[in-house]
Amino acid sequence: MADPVTGAAPRTAPPLATRRLLLVGTGSLGVASLPFWLNWLRLEHPDVDTKVVLTRTAERFVSRVTLSPILGKPVLQDAWPQEPETTALHVDLAQWAEGVVVYPASFHFIARLALGLADTPVMLALHCTRSPIVLAPALPPGGAESPAYLRHLNALERRPNIAVLPPQSGYSVTTGRMDASTAAPLPDALAALDRLASG
Repeated sequence: MADPVTGAAPRTAPPLATRRLLLVGTGSLGVASLPFWLNWLRLEHPDVDTKVVLTRTAERFVSRVTLSPILGKPVLQDAWPQEPETTALHVDLAQWAEGVVVYPASFHFIARLALGLADTPVMLALHCTRSPIVLAPALPPGGAESPAYLRHLNALERRPNIAVLPPQSGYSVTTGRMDASTAAPLPDALAALDRLASG
């Protein structure tokens, strides 16, 4: 069964050292492949405890209602709670996660993280955690060559606990050409997470 968005074939997964994985989906069309990759993750790494958080813009392409049964637990929204809470979500996420994968990482999410913004629970958690973080960018045509993106990439690569995977050439549903930059397959992101954790 191939990834419905990228066409990538699933592969047999190597062992994964991370046992508590925070998976963040952002507002890129590639987030629509998360049901596929969550099924794969549960089959290949049943011993990994995974929490999934979606940004508000990610929910334009995939819903928490869809992902929760696949994950086997509620999927969180990256938003400050409206009701009083006895705990702080950003602290819980930052301290719980042994590793973080942002899949896919939109241009906007990458920019906010690189600039040090802390306007949502996930964004604040990523600034406060010491755990390894892997970003798998998915960018529109021209995005990977944008001076702004390259500046943000440079800033993120200076952070010792962050790795940014090179995006892959992919099909743009807008232009109808192979001029978009799609996220690398999730197994590649997990392998990068392990390398970062052991380095």
